[in-house]
Amino acid sequence: MNARDSILGKLRRAREGAAPVAVPAVAAWYGAAPATPGNERIAQFKSLLEAVHGEVLVAGPDHWADRLADRLIQGGIKRLLINDKCMEEQQLRQTLAKRSPELRSLAYDQPIEAWKHDLFTTIDAGFTVADCAVAATGSLVLKSSALKPRTQSLVPPIHVALVHADKIHPRLIDAALAENWAGSLPTNLVLVSGPSKTSDIQQTTAYGAHGPRELIVMVVSGEEMA
Repeated sequence: MNARDSILGKLRRAREGAAPVAVPAVAAWYGAAPATPGNERIAQFKSLLEAVHGEVLVAGPDHWADRLADRLIQGGIKRLLINDKCMEEQQLRQTLAKRSPELRSLAYDQPIEAWKHDLFTTIDAGFTVADCAVAATGSLVLKSSALKPRTQSLVPPIHVALVHADKIHPRLIDAALAENWAGSLPTNLVLVSGPSKTSDIQQTTAYGAHGPRELIVMVVSGEEMA
């Protein structure tokens, strides 16, 4: 018998003599909490994200693309990385083409090895559509996939994200239950709670050391907010 079998044997024998442990109904307990109104979730999400140097815009479904295009143009962004297989990204791309011929939207449609130099040196911002968000922490939730590569939001110096208001959940547990993570847990799940930042031993905060230095979030809602 090797060491592994010996250790597992001890654990099994200890378990056989132990009383069964009742599993608490965590999901039911959280699910019993009163629902938070949508406008309160948006306000909380916006407040917490802006507290850590994020920027949040809120606009209705008919105006968000124009408002976001204005922000990108004002910010001097010239090359925006998108994935044109997404409906929202197609809408933004069409709006930008009408509003600013100088701002080019580039599709992420080739392997990273084919254009690594351009990706790391010439792209100003990357646009992604978040799967959902968490109001209690001011966090975006991104599921990485072939259609939504992590590189798109991590490499460019500015991360521009869109999230629909009805996908802003009160807490992390609410997001896990509503999005059925237990039934379809992705291989990579990223929570973005602001621009990338770090501090050295002198406690000097620097933005952009390990990712985007700016985070701009467009919340698509039925209500306009400043």
